[in-house]
Amino acid sequence: MNHKATLRRGYVRPMQGWWRRDPFFVKYMIREVTAVAVLVYAIILMVGVVRLSQGEAAFNGWLAALQTPGSILLHLVLLVSMVVHAKSWFDIMPKTMPLLFMGGHRVEGSTITRTGYLVTIIATVLVLALVWGVRS
Repeated sequence: MNHKATLRRGYVRPMQGWWRRDPFFVKYMIREVTAVAVLVYAIILMVGVVRLSQGEAAFNGWLAALQTPGSILLHLVLLVSMVVHAKSWFDIMPKTMPLLFMGGHRVEGSTITRTGYLVTIIATVLVLALVWGVRS
């Protein structure tokens, strides 16, 4: 075998920015990055539970920390990220579910997505009504 042939490098496909070349992968990466917001908010809530278990003073300190301008800004960013994350999951819901049939006809993907939105809105209103009812 020729010595030059063994030193030749094979083709290496460039990986820099691979996800920016296809709109599907851009949406996928946005959905994956917004999952970090879910993690951050889960950690914030877990810290709140730990502070609650440590007593009233610790919990009140946690509540005071949540009322700072930086925390409010962080929560606004987390809210936007979570809305984008939830919307992306509602959009892919018809693609991940098994085929549904009603009356012998296949249920359209848009119907599944709209139903997911509707159920979420109803659950949110019920939880808010429960919280406001308990406060009264």
